[in-house]
Amino acid sequence: MKYFREGFPWMKIEAPATPGNGIEVLDTAAQDACIAYSEVAKVAGRVKFVPASGAASRMFKDIFAGMEKPNDSVRRLTENIRKFAFYDEAVFGAPDSSSDADCSHTASALLTDAGLGYGSKPKGVLKFHRYASEVRTALAEHLVEGQEYMRNSDGSVNLVITISPEHRVLFEAALAEVKDDFEKRYGVRYNIRFTYQSKDTDTIAVTPANEPFLCDDGTVLRRPAGHGALIYNLNEVEEELVSVKNIDNVAVEDYLPVTARYKKVLMGRALQLRDTIFAYLNALDSASAGEALRLCKEEIVPFLHDVLCIKLPSVPDAELPALVMAKLNRPVRVCGMVRNQGEPGGGPFVIRGNDGSTSLQILESVQINPSDPSAVAALKGATHFNPVDLVCCLRDYKGRKFNLPDYVDADAGFISSKSFQGRELRALELPGLWNGSMSDWNTLFVEVPLETFNPVKVVLDLLRPAHQCWK
Repeated sequence: MKYFREGFPWMKIEAPATPGNGIEVLDTAAQDACIAYSEVAKVAGRVKFVPASGAASRMFKDIFAGMEKPNDSVRRLTENIRKFAFYDEAVFGAPDSSSDADCSHTASALLTDAGLGYGSKPKGVLKFHRYASEVRTALAEHLVEGQEYMRNSDGSVNLVITISPEHRVLFEAALAEVKDDFEKRYGVRYNIRFTYQSKDTDTIAVTPANEPFLCDDGTVLRRPAGHGALIYNLNEVEEELVSVKNIDNVAVEDYLPVTARYKKVLMGRALQLRDTIFAYLNALDSASAGEALRLCKEEIVPFLHDVLCIKLPSVPDAELPALVMAKLNRPVRVCGMVRNQGEPGGGPFVIRGNDGSTSLQILESVQINPSDPSAVAALKGATHFNPVDLVCCLRDYKGRKFNLPDYVDADAGFISSKSFQGRELRALELPGLWNGSMSDWNTLFVEVPLETFNPVKVVLDLLRPAHQCWK
């Protein structure tokens, strides 16, 4: 309750990350070089990490709200019901109007257990895309994506999917429907690991007035504390190279070539960055004190500033090599960034940390002080936003796994607006997985095209071209 009343410290923003100042815009030759590097660099295992915990209640917030008294969202759903992959005439009937009765029936058939029961199911098992000969869930599309850009030399594809325990049966059933077929179709072998977001990280929810949010039975609602809890799941991953992408950010297979190309670009750029850092760390390990200081001043400090936007605080020369070593020897992430198109989501910024150094961070709008003119100006000056398209390197230069919770900024949690059964609430979130949970990582932003970002935040997003097959 104290966090809800007082909030978290605002982030100290230096500037938005923009092309030439924190965001790399790679030409075709540089992209090709990254792709080639991703195919030859030595890596201790690759895995696709897919956050898929929780029910899809927010996806259907407007539909819940208009179930009894139809609103515009329910009417649009009803008018276009045959265009959705989940449409089944036996469930929905054949509505020929957007009358209140037809609209209420459509909403009820979609959300309640009398119909599809989608209101309480996770996004991963919902039918997203209809093809000429099959219908695919979001989970199925991630399997198709995975074989295209995360295939190992032995033909295996590793996926770690975070789910809630109560949804495991649904996920296993959705996987069983396609796994054998896809393995034969694409010539791969899938290794799928389901992992749970720990209940120990759940927090209570409050009303917009900061009173405990009560369920129908009078108990206080407890809910998962955001994707930041998944840093513990990511910490259990044994593979070195990890691709992170949300369960709802998939498109029909026509988009796969551009999606796979830029994911390989991000992987290659991450491995290039990793190997540059490893080379500096190994050089510092074997250097004399004088040579280490020279290397820091002439090469590494400019590299940190020019490539990673890290401006170090002033320290005595005797302390500089140790400070540089500490900044270099951290997990690496390369994050795709999309040019602003008015989509909701966080964005890339240069911020100043408590130790006085600057770094590249992904911030949510709720972390930016609306009363600070310079912060507001930085927000307005942002050219890109975060589509959650990350590649991470999780081992140090000696091949040891990083302990990821050691690199979390505990002061970077935030309060967000959510809903439960159509009712507004305020939720306490741990430092987000790609926000404060990765605050103390070495970060690089790379521009990726809008075509790689196709989230389904609300059910009507499934009417967008990226989710409608035209072949």
